[in-house]
Amino acid sequence: MVARGLLAPEAAGLTADAKAARPRIGFIGIGIMGEAMVRRLLDLGYSVTVWNLEPERLATVLPHGAVAAESPAAVAAASDIVMLCVLHMEAVERSVLAPDGIAAASPAPKLVIDCSTADPEGTRRVAAKLKALTGAGWIDAPVSGGPQLARTGQMTVMAGGDAADFEAAKPLLAEMAGNVTLMGPVGAGQTTKVINQAIVGTGYVLMAEALMLAEAAGIDAARLPQCLAGGHADSSLLQRLYPQMQQRAFEPPSSYARQLLKDLKAVSAFAQGLGLDLGVIEQGVQRYKDYVALGHEMSDSAAVVKLYEHEAATRGKAQP
Repeated sequence: MVARGLLAPEAAGLTADAKAARPRIGFIGIGIMGEAMVRRLLDLGYSVTVWNLEPERLATVLPHGAVAAESPAAVAAASDIVMLCVLHMEAVERSVLAPDGIAAASPAPKLVIDCSTADPEGTRRVAAKLKALTGAGWIDAPVSGGPQLARTGQMTVMAGGDAADFEAAKPLLAEMAGNVTLMGPVGAGQTTKVINQAIVGTGYVLMAEALMLAEAAGIDAARLPQCLAGGHADSSLLQRLYPQMQQRAFEPPSSYARQLLKDLKAVSAFAQGLGLDLGVIEQGVQRYKDYVALGHEMSDSAAVVKLYEHEAATRGKAQP
């Protein structure tokens, strides 16, 4: 059973033949990133069938032309390609292998593209089970760049899968991302995302500390990105994230602190599994544990600067 929304205005100019030539897309997981990605697909004129564990989230995409299905299996049966963008590996497994999951669909989709941030080994296991049950190919394609870049088709995709499946996925991914790179077989995309999150998570902590240092020293903290542009300290974190922190512009959240903490814990576990002891990453994990412990699970990840403000205020009260 499906419930139909309205046709997205951006897609109204497509001919019937053009619409028919496009693969039917299923999308499971309508969080902050999932919403932005579905809206992008609708803008491009794709037919998109959606499911989310919390059905109230579907209200963010149905008015724009998405079609609601009652289960992941129903999404898959209505789709040529199914995309996932869910919270963690357990949610991937539930979406694929539960009794009403993708693997139960008839007919099965040709290809699954998983944009979630998940576990590399778990990804290989679920992909192999789906292949054995249905023959469907798998591309793990975790993303980076946030909802704004997802909405405009400029996000980054780090992919894992075999060459044939990647070639099948690439035309769709190329319309959704400015940078799509195949990093190896299934699981390689998730391994690359582990490294990405190591850089991002510790970078958020570093930007917060740089901001606190600049403000405490009394310089014009807002001009730091302009001043350091083009030097070795320059980065997208400095140019995009630091100004958000400096302006305390955290509403609405573009990502959640609980999610980045989950990712950093996964980075730590992955490193330890390789016999590595990476102190900077461990400190990043602890900083986000401390921040979330203050009740900020659903706060913007960039608002970790509030942890430093809290600690500074606590020290000030402790002084005689």
